[in-house]
Amino acid sequence: MGRISDSDRARNEEAIRAAIDLLLRGELPPGGKCDLKTLALESGVTRTGFYPKKNRDGTTRPGPYQHLAEEFERRLTALQQAGEIVDPRAAQIERLKAQVAELKERVTKRDEVVAELTEFKTAAISQLAAQHDEITWLREQTAALGNVRRLPAARGGTAPHGSCS
Repeated sequence: MGRISDSDRARNEEAIRAAIDLLLRGELPPGGKCDLKTLALESGVTRTGFYPKKNRDGTTRPGPYQHLAEEFERRLTALQQAGEIVDPRAAQIERLKAQVAELKERVTKRDEVVAELTEFKTAAISQLAAQHDEITWLREQTAALGNVRRLPAARGGTAPHGSCS
């Protein structure tokens, strides 16, 4: 590929700077991210211009727009460290991560409650079974002794002397 003229390079740098400002304001194209690929698409330059090049002798030289890519990354990092999220997809990912963490915590708490209730249910059933066995044993004892009289059953479903309340 041939070299570009200084005026074309200046125009491209101007387009890249405008695209940097656009992306860092959060004005992303549909399906775009706040990254070098989208920066290249928005500015109309090839992405390879943002990366170092190799000379024929194996040494490396900076890409024609590598300094702008580094500036973009620096500004993006500064915004992120300041707590701003310019990429709505990244903001959504962070929000969903927080929501997943909260839901995991809620599930853990519910699991603990279920375990406690299961333990309580097991203890209650065991206690009821023991009480039933004791009542059965007491009835057998009273029937075997024969000196206990049963009271007559209440008529009409009411207590013989009225309510206790």
